[in-house]
Amino acid sequence: MFIVTDTTALNLPPADPLDDDIAAYFAKCTEKLGLIPNVLQAYSFDQAKLRAFMEMYNDLMLAPSGLSKMEREMIAVAVSAENRCVYCLTAHGAALRQLSADPALAEVVAQNWRAAPLDARQKAMLGFAVKLTNTPKDMVEADRQSLRMAGFSDRDIWDISAVTSFYNMSNRLAAATEMQPNPEYHGMAR
Repeated sequence: MFIVTDTTALNLPPADPLDDDIAAYFAKCTEKLGLIPNVLQAYSFDQAKLRAFMEMYNDLMLAPSGLSKMEREMIAVAVSAENRCVYCLTAHGAALRQLSADPALAEVVAQNWRAAPLDARQKAMLGFAVKLTNTPKDMVEADRQSLRMAGFSDRDIWDISAVTSFYNMSNRLAAATEMQPNPEYHGMAR
């Protein structure tokens, strides 16, 4: 049995028992990460919603893409910084520190990605993600064209947009529920 701590401000206890596939996934998280991310524990009251979340996350963040895993984490961090999402900044900041092997880079991306030592491609990607986060109604063909000029394919633009959209949704849910990051994230890869 997996114990859920106070991960959100809502009283939504986990399903009991967890389905075998969810229990196995949680065991794999514990084995690989040393923890079960609180976002997964928060969703565990509704295993259908948890599966949908896991499938979308795994597809966007881990599946083959023209974007590296590090670039996808950069998007997660930059979007979460714009939204001031404590949970995602903490969790994805740790992931970016691990993937980049550069804690300073990850910290600067979290604080102000514009000041980070990024290449032109990454700056274009994050500029697009931040504009989509802050002013989606203002997105125009010139925004997509700037990504093409930076070397992104139309499929890459879809992936940038999908990752950005996923973290905007996740940030809002985390804010609405006061989702707490796992304390372990704070010290990872520093």
